[in-house]
Amino acid sequence: MIEKVRLDKFLWAVRLFKKRPDATAACIKGSVLVNKTVAKQSRSVVVGDEISVKTPVTYRVYKVEQLLEKRVGAKVVEEYIKEITTEEDLFKLKMYYEFQTKQIQRDKPGRPTKKDRRDLDKYFEE
Repeated sequence: MIEKVRLDKFLWAVRLFKKRPDATAACIKGSVLVNKTVAKQSRSVVVGDEISVKTPVTYRVYKVEQLLEKRVGAKVVEEYIKEITTEEDLFKLKMYYEFQTKQIQRDKPGRPTKKDRRDLDKYFEE
């Protein structure tokens, strides 16, 4: 049984990132926290660790249930990590992505206006 795995390898194996270099880059940027501290890509992950991955609006939080080194299918991922993100944060993320899709289907072509951006900022401050 595996006792520890590199962080970037684990993030890629449980399908939080499409490619391992993407996971490595996120760690370098400081977008990944392990037990609420910024972690380098070479940090070892053990069972019970709490991994937070930054999204555009908030952090998605996962708890490590089991370790693995090789990438697995999407259906099997639930055996290895458990999402413990709060309902409020998941709602914010959902609303953010809904707003993004609405932007694409706007009547006006081009970039969002200053008013559109202010409305979005005001919505997420609440």
